[in-house]
Amino acid sequence: MPGNDSGGVRSVQRAVDLLALYDADHPSRTVRELTDATGLAKSTVVRLVHTLEQSGLLWSRGDGRTVPGPSLLRWADLARFTWQLPEAALVRMKELSEASGGEAVHLYVRQQRARICIARHEGTRTLRHVVRVGEEMPLWSGAASHILLSRAERPDIDAIAAQAPHPDWAETLWERSRRAAVQGWSASHGEREAGVSGVAAPVFDRDGHLVAAIALGGPTTRFTDEAVATFAAALVATARDLTALDCIGDPTR
Repeated sequence: MPGNDSGGVRSVQRAVDLLALYDADHPSRTVRELTDATGLAKSTVVRLVHTLEQSGLLWSRGDGRTVPGPSLLRWADLARFTWQLPEAALVRMKELSEASGGEAVHLYVRQQRARICIARHEGTRTLRHVVRVGEEMPLWSGAASHILLSRAERPDIDAIAAQAPHPDWAETLWERSRRAAVQGWSASHGEREAGVSGVAAPVFDRDGHLVAAIALGGPTTRFTDEAVATFAAALVATARDLTALDCIGDPTR
């Protein structure tokens, strides 16, 4: 019995991993592409694709390529209903971008060992930090991650830091997340990618639980100490407004 449960979980995870290979850059895939990307046997991929097609989660175009299926439209609508911010929150994100001189604004929530962008304001800078809504980012790096981990326990931090390509990153991540908890905001420079910086602040729900991180991101050359101090003050004010709206992941708002 336990073996069957384990096999079932493994199959579900493989199916999810297969769906994750479809994105804006790869809206369609062949079985060969899926096989190469996953490293699974062709027979396994064919079986997974067939199962997903039966559920409407994948769709065969008839030219040897598959695309996301129509059943995902219902889930997309449900996700949009759950996570779409009210207009007042979007206005505050726009105002934050304007106050920063046009930097990009992103709102992140934690999902296991990653952070997911649930909303953004693109900003007006020609050179800007771009993260698509729904995109998954590593939780071991960046100011938003420091914020999302600011209430995490040490074993949790250690497990996340183990994913980083840097040696002894656990101590660094622990120190930065603790500092974020104390000062109420955080900044990062080049943790994941050289030349990219960010500043973030925490958003809470009505019960005081940490639910999201609001962040400004852009090239390090624009994130001087003086700019970071200005950004932090604006971010904290915006985070307080979003906290007051209590709208993160609440479809009943």
